Order: sequence, then C-alpha cells, then structure tokens
Amino acid sequence: MPRYKLIVMTKPVEGREQEYNDWYQNVHLRDVVAIPGYQSAQRYRLVRAVVPGTDKLPYLAIYEIETDDVDAAVRELSERAGAGGMVISGAMSRDIFAAVFEELGPPVRTGG
Repeated sequence: MPRYKLIVMTKPVEGREQEYNDWYQNVHLRDVVAIPGYQSAQRYRLVRAVVPGTDKLPYLAIYEIETDDVDAAVRELSERAGAGGMVISGAMSRDIFAAVFEELGPPVRTGG
C-alpha cells in the first residue's frame, strides 16, 4: 500500500499561542489520526530558518498516511474540518501551507 506524508505548516493567531499549541497537540492530532489511513501525527516548532524569509509559518505537523486512495484520505480530512466533524481552533491563523508527498524509498540512516 502506498505511503504518504501530509506536511502542514501553520502559525497561531497573535497572542493566542498557548491556546493554539494546546488545541493542536491535544485535540487536533488525535482527530486527524482517527481518520482511516492516517497512521501517525507529530508536530515541530521552527528553531532556525536556513533560507532568509522562510520563517512565516513556524509550526510544522507531519502526518503519515497509508492508503490506496490518498485523494479520498485528504478529502475526508477537508470534509471533517469544513463540516464541523472536528474542532478547528480560532487560535490558528488561516495562513496555512499543506501538501502531500509520496514516499520514494526507505529512510537513509547513519551506519547503514
């Protein structure tokens, strides 16, 4: 079965970062992995931009998806978010980047 990574970059509404982080970590990630095909979810915070000017969206979430129909998995996520099937916090800015990437090979690790 094909494996994908859904990459989502976001930022909180100014002054609501704690609320945003609490919702994203404790509510949103669980809501997403409850969708068929979504295997895991993990968040990251930007430490340093390597290319100047690329720090506008300082939070990253990576969702692992395993499915024969990635379009249906993404559509299900969008429908649940849009139809009230999951809580979307007002503490998250609407300035978002999201893209799906297909795995092309296994990870390359040190020592192997």
